[in-house]
Amino acid sequence: MAVAVVAQALWGMARSLCRGALQIVIAVLAAALVLRWPGLGGQLLVMLLAALLGRWLIRPVFQVQVQSPPSGASRRLGACCLGLALLLLVLLPGLVLLWPGRLLSLFDGFYRVGALVFGGGHVVLPLLQAQVVEPGWVSSPLFLAGYASAQAMPGPLFSVAAFLGAAIDGWSGAVVCLLAIFLPGLLLVIGVVPFWQRLRHRQGIQAALAGVNAAVVGLLAAALYQPLWTSSVTGAPELVAVLLALLLLRSGRVPPWALVLLGAGAGAWLL
Repeated sequence: MAVAVVAQALWGMARSLCRGALQIVIAVLAAALVLRWPGLGGQLLVMLLAALLGRWLIRPVFQVQVQSPPSGASRRLGACCLGLALLLLVLLPGLVLLWPGRLLSLFDGFYRVGALVFGGGHVVLPLLQAQVVEPGWVSSPLFLAGYASAQAMPGPLFSVAAFLGAAIDGWSGAVVCLLAIFLPGLLLVIGVVPFWQRLRHRQGIQAALAGVNAAVVGLLAAALYQPLWTSSVTGAPELVAVLLALLLLRSGRVPPWALVLLGAGAGAWLL
């Protein structure tokens, strides 16, 4: 069922963010590169290349909007939050080496995922998998079960961090992982907002963001294929189930959470 939910999200993002041939090309290239070089490094490289391609090749509609400048106090607060976000990103790996421990390692890993992922939501899936499945903290079936359960919960998909943290280290792990994955986003939002109004209306910035947004579609397509499709669709019955679930979602009559519950019930009955 998670495959159908992500496919539906991919379709919606592609329609809104890939409206031209160039954006489609960027999305396809982004998916291919991330599948070839998975992980945070590959995603960051793809984002940088997409921003450069967008800056050079995309011509967005330029609209001038007059905004009141931010106060000096808000700029100082923004600079402090940006500095703190960067400081934690740099220092946490060193702290883990000095004081090894599961909770500190969890905070470091989930903070890094929250700080460096672009696009959020389903794009975070392969990064979280690298943090918790590859070290052996949780099994791949349990990871995918938690991801599917997060589809049935209200709120952002990052809430899967609480499930993974609880599976690794109980309530303390759930709290640490949830705080760690949301903290960098909070710091970055507070830090960027005072400067964003001045930057966002520059044509070069708009063009670069158009390229990055197209690349996010490619990242989501890569996440749909690996690990979701490769782990979930292993034969004709699974393929039929995915197609039926996608048709139900496209009809607009079945919400994702109901589809997840339906899939869980069907799986328990059949197995």
